[in-house]
Amino acid sequence: MAPFRRAMLLLFCILAFSSTATKAADEAGGGDAGRPSTHLHFYFHEDFSGGPNGTTVTVVAPRSNGSYFGAVYVVDDMLREGADPASRLLGRAQGLAIGASLSDGALLTALNFVFTEGPYNGSSLALFGRGLLGTVMERPIVGGTGAFRMARGYTLSKMLASPDPNSQLILEYDAYIWH
Repeated sequence: MAPFRRAMLLLFCILAFSSTATKAADEAGGGDAGRPSTHLHFYFHEDFSGGPNGTTVTVVAPRSNGSYFGAVYVVDDMLREGADPASRLLGRAQGLAIGASLSDGALLTALNFVFTEGPYNGSSLALFGRGLLGTVMERPIVGGTGAFRMARGYTLSKMLASPDPNSQLILEYDAYIWH
């Protein structure tokens, strides 16, 4: 067998075994073996009143037919330790929410969770995914910085009763992170 063919066969075998081992580890739940994991619990506070303390701006208004489809929002919301709006500020949720569904009001969200207090001060998480208020929302974590560099994982969030449902949105978040 020619040296080139032997080298190609060897490379093919290495790639095949590597791919099989990685797939088996992922299927067994061990794809992140050896990587640290972190579970964070916090609360997302949004003020959509439009007033001077508002944390969201409508860039493109929703359709007049009651659908959010086509609407674009920019947010700089608060991440807090508790559901109480006076609880300790942990960071900010900064990004976009876009009305992406004609039928159910779902939003496409691209968010950076930027931590400014506590053990993860200076670190961030990047989320990208679908959100539908009134349900438990699951969004993937697609990256991060600082302590969360090369992060992957997911978040689960649910809407809580708000002290002022006409101007405040409060979500309870659990983030499961491998980094």
